[in-house]
Amino acid sequence: MSLQALTYLFVGISFAIYIGIAIWSRARSTNDFYIAGKGVSPVANGMATAADWMSAASFISMAGLIAFLGKDGSVYLMGWTGGYVLLALLLAPYLRKFGKYTVPDFIGTRYYSKAARLVAIICLIFISFTYVAGQMRGVGIVFSRFLEVDINTGVIIGMLIVFFYAVLGGMKGITYTQVAQYCVLIFAYLVPAIFISLMITNNPIPQLGFGDKIAGSSLYLLDKLDELSIELGFNAYTEYTKSNIDVFFITAALMFGTAGLPHVIVRFFTVPKVSDARKSAGYALVFIALLYTTAPAVAAFAKINFIDSVQKVEYESAPDWFTNGENIRLIAWKDKNNDGIINYSSGNALEGVKPKYTNQFGEFGERIVENAPDQSNNNEVYIDNDIMVLANPEIAKLPNWVIALVAAGALAAALSTAAGLLLVISASISHDLMKKILLPNITEKQELFYARCAAAVAIFIAGLFGIYPPGFVAQVVAFAFGLAASTIFPALFLGIFYKRLNKEGAIAGMLTGLIATSSYISYFKFVNPAINNSDYWIFGISPEGFGFLGMILNFVVALIVSTFYSKPPKEIYQMIDEIRKP
Repeated sequence: MSLQALTYLFVGISFAIYIGIAIWSRARSTNDFYIAGKGVSPVANGMATAADWMSAASFISMAGLIAFLGKDGSVYLMGWTGGYVLLALLLAPYLRKFGKYTVPDFIGTRYYSKAARLVAIICLIFISFTYVAGQMRGVGIVFSRFLEVDINTGVIIGMLIVFFYAVLGGMKGITYTQVAQYCVLIFAYLVPAIFISLMITNNPIPQLGFGDKIAGSSLYLLDKLDELSIELGFNAYTEYTKSNIDVFFITAALMFGTAGLPHVIVRFFTVPKVSDARKSAGYALVFIALLYTTAPAVAAFAKINFIDSVQKVEYESAPDWFTNGENIRLIAWKDKNNDGIINYSSGNALEGVKPKYTNQFGEFGERIVENAPDQSNNNEVYIDNDIMVLANPEIAKLPNWVIALVAAGALAAALSTAAGLLLVISASISHDLMKKILLPNITEKQELFYARCAAAVAIFIAGLFGIYPPGFVAQVVAFAFGLAASTIFPALFLGIFYKRLNKEGAIAGMLTGLIATSSYISYFKFVNPAINNSDYWIFGISPEGFGFLGMILNFVVALIVSTFYSKPPKEIYQMIDEIRKP
């Protein structure tokens, strides 16, 4: 069976399962729609949490980043996994004991203020839409590569699928859909990793193959990567190139951002008891570890195979995956010396870095780009980080069924997180904004209607972000984590562990974190990207790491402002004491 036929088959079966689950688990009340009726088992919730959290960034983009960044990419592994542990131990049990529907619900109640609730809603929407942009982009990339449709068309198809099961099933439908999606994505990630590990190192366990010798050689895999990297003009694969302060700040921003992610936090509201929240956190950590311990190996295998398959190869003999990448606008080749041979080395292939594709083709059959070549180096290849995991099975010449499986897994990863994010946006608008602020007298039926309408609008906006993304999938997600760290996390942490914090302090802190972090990211990424380097960053902190500094500013402002206003009411003290009881 052809690759395209197998891809349609695998993707079609998985979509049928998701839609079937949505119909079976249709939400019939706001309790079902927001928190799945608090009836999800710890194991199922752990699996759903893992799927919700391991997004397109984890499945598609993270290994690509590590492949091209080397040790610098480890900040994503350290930050995301460390952050999950922080969330599981520090916040999740207490928030479950609080026992409401949403994160703004906690903030609005804890800080006894509609204004605090409104600011939390604004922060949540900023975070979620930034995050969901990466997911929808990931969906578009997968559809474009494997189903031979335009990326934008792929985004629209993803929107329709998510619309169906998110709007119909709510959290109840999403939860059990995510269980199925986790099974698909982890199988799709591990199978090619095992195959390639055997091919390169003769070791069937990717985590061990990562530190093993190359088959038929006395050279270790990482030593080989160091040699190749230096030979091509890059820094050694196993060395940091980022400054220590930037590594620290990016890692911290990702950690505390993870602990403040509203779509992950709300997952712990779906289990029957507080003890179940702790158990599901443990299960989720195990399920997450399966992918995150495999990712460095996948990155290393992909980098070696990529270099071996294209370096010094005549373009007319280039592998299919390379030309397919050009067709979906994720790879570009600029023949700087007109010899028809692909040369990959350090430096940018094109001026402006990102290619501007035309519909014309050159003398060797390559897709022509408008960009002038960057003559400061010899590199002729632009490759998008997001293609590496998707192309890895093809680069390694694995069977078509494995390649099709990866396509289904990537879609599962992107759709699971997109659905979770869209639901928290929907819940914040319908429950926190409409029910708690604007229209307090609406019925449950009306609230459910508003929730579904909000989900539909959110999906539409998410699709636009997917069509016009602000960066690589993992990059976009990193910004979302920075916003979460600088806005939501301090309000939750201080709300639980510092009774004296009042509404004025919380509001001032959240606004400070939001404005500072979003301004810094926007300036360097969109307003003036030409100066986005360490010479111009504050204290040498990149936009990806600024969220941690924004978090510090949030803490400082919140604590200072609180001293100028009265203490919270007694009932707030009592509420905190109650949720802090073991």
